[in-house]
Amino acid sequence: MDLFGETSDWEVKLKPILKRYKGKKHPLDYQNTYQLLVMVILSAQDSDANINTIAPILFEKYPTLHTLSKTDFETLLPYISKVRNHATKAKWILEIAQTIKNDKDIPLTMSGLTALKGVGRKSANVILRETHKPAEGIIADLHVIRVAPRIGIIKESKDGNKVEKDLMQVLPKNIWSEIGMAISFLGRETCRPKPKCSECLLTDICLYYATEVA
Repeated sequence: MDLFGETSDWEVKLKPILKRYKGKKHPLDYQNTYQLLVMVILSAQDSDANINTIAPILFEKYPTLHTLSKTDFETLLPYISKVRNHATKAKWILEIAQTIKNDKDIPLTMSGLTALKGVGRKSANVILRETHKPAEGIIADLHVIRVAPRIGIIKESKDGNKVEKDLMQVLPKNIWSEIGMAISFLGRETCRPKPKCSECLLTDICLYYATEVA
């Protein structure tokens, strides 16, 4: 087995998860790009499930960026009070709403998205993938940070930006849009902190399985 992908054909090796998860919607239960943007910001250091719980009431009150731009901090806060770091996130999404104002003007490029408060590369990659825009990077959420080194694609790192950069150096650009989310889904469903190797599609190419289980 080639370690850390330098000479490995990872596109072929990862085909089983690319096939299984291709086009599968992100676990955030958004209905449009505006909702996705707000929910991605709110989900930082929080769970997708929690954000899905508060979203319906939030978006009933503020159905568009324009309506959100007309509110103030004190009025918004109760709608996201169950979200971690809600005060900071309220300021971020209010500033975005007041700057962009209209849903149709939400930027859908890496540079445009990461210029917004509370949107880093991970969040921008999610938004680009979900809106079917050309990939400019690879989603590197906490599941990808855990799973990609386990498989043996890259070396271990806690730094999401480094994980993304390392993956971009190893994986062909034509799979960037889907592979981050595919690895994330694998991590959510199978390659948990305590992995369910018996259910995994990648045991034949996985470094962890070869060295720790088999």
